[in-house]
Amino acid sequence: MILVFIAVGIVPLTIFSLVMINTYEKRAVNDRIMELQTQENMLSNLLATTGYLATVDSPEIEAEISRLADIYNGRIIIINNNLQIIKDTYGLEQGKYLISKDVLQGFNGTTNSYRGKDKNIKITSPVTHNQSNEVVGVIIMSISTKEIESMRTSLQSTIIIFALTLAILIIVFAVYFSRSLTKPLKSVINSIERLSEGYMEEQMSVKGYTEVERISDSFNKMIIRMQKLESSRQEFVSNVSHELKTPITSIKVLADSLLMQEDTPVELYREFLVDITDEIERENKIINDLLSLVKLDKTAGDLNISSTNINELLEQILKRLRPIAKKRNVEMIFESFRPVIADVDEVKISLAISNLIENAIKYNLEDGWVRVSLNADHKYFFIKVSDSGIGIPEEAQDYIFERFYRVDKARSRETGGTGLGLSITKNVIQMHRGAIKVYSKEGEGTTFNVRIPLNYIL
Repeated sequence: MILVFIAVGIVPLTIFSLVMINTYEKRAVNDRIMELQTQENMLSNLLATTGYLATVDSPEIEAEISRLADIYNGRIIIINNNLQIIKDTYGLEQGKYLISKDVLQGFNGTTNSYRGKDKNIKITSPVTHNQSNEVVGVIIMSISTKEIESMRTSLQSTIIIFALTLAILIIVFAVYFSRSLTKPLKSVINSIERLSEGYMEEQMSVKGYTEVERISDSFNKMIIRMQKLESSRQEFVSNVSHELKTPITSIKVLADSLLMQEDTPVELYREFLVDITDEIERENKIINDLLSLVKLDKTAGDLNISSTNINELLEQILKRLRPIAKKRNVEMIFESFRPVIADVDEVKISLAISNLIENAIKYNLEDGWVRVSLNADHKYFFIKVSDSGIGIPEEAQDYIFERFYRVDKARSRETGGTGLGLSITKNVIQMHRGAIKVYSKEGEGTTFNVRIPLNYIL
């Protein structure tokens, strides 16, 4: 992480520094060339108007030429139309003849300016007669750029010092920030490792950045939830073990009783066999609930989607459950507001709705009622299951859809509940891309609202 901070901070700074230095150098050279061209044009006009190229006898002109050469720390060469050097501020080539590409282009009226390999700026411009516009000579100025190079070196040194200082600050900041960031993260990692080893009783307490504190809070919520799930799982294993063992024990006692008696009356055989059948049914229900939950853990690809008449499906479910309701004198009411055809897995939806209605009957009051209603719009169909039963405590409503959770454990055991029914129901509804909500008040009854799309979407 430190390397990332350094790269993010120093690389852009280095690039910016190089660009700024090169930009300064180019700009300085271009400005100097423009300045020299202006001075050279002025000198050209002065030479043309005074006739210096013909007489070469003007102390004032020569003084001006020397002054310009001194100001720009360079060399000025003046050539007449015979290609003879009539003035060289260095005095090295004066009186000689000079034939070069730049000189010939100058006599053709072309001005050339460039920076040579020696880093000197060279400008060649023609001297034009004022009246005839004839090129009567050429001026060559060769100016040193040491001043620009010196300024560039000074600027580069300043930028390097600034960059190094900033780099040190970035490194210090990166180390500090990295440590302050990784320290709480290490605590998070340690807590996760402890959790993976099975120590779920420990919670995380990390102080630092807001995001890290939020991770800590979320982690603690997860641990609390896992603790509750683990407690529910252990309780479920204990309950299911008991539930699975109890019918078998009862069957064994009844069978042993029959075997121990000789010439047992037929009525007693029938009574015992009815009791054995009830115990087998109880065992079968527990096993079926467990198998249903295992099957629903698979992907939604296992759904057998078909176009189903929901009205008829609900009527079949109610017909199957009316005998159970009749035993407890619970009134069954069905309200259908419109015909509903939907793409669902008929078997699984039937299981989910059956669980809701059967729970409404089991956890109801004597002489109570269960109302089932069906409605739909252009996108969803809605099933509402209401009852006049015992209700669900508010603190338990967030957990009733969790596996193994039972609100009233003693009553659930009496009614044959395993704590899996609502978990199965929610899984089925979610596999159909639907939703389920519960509204309940203890002692006043419960309402489950189910919403499922009319058309199944993968």
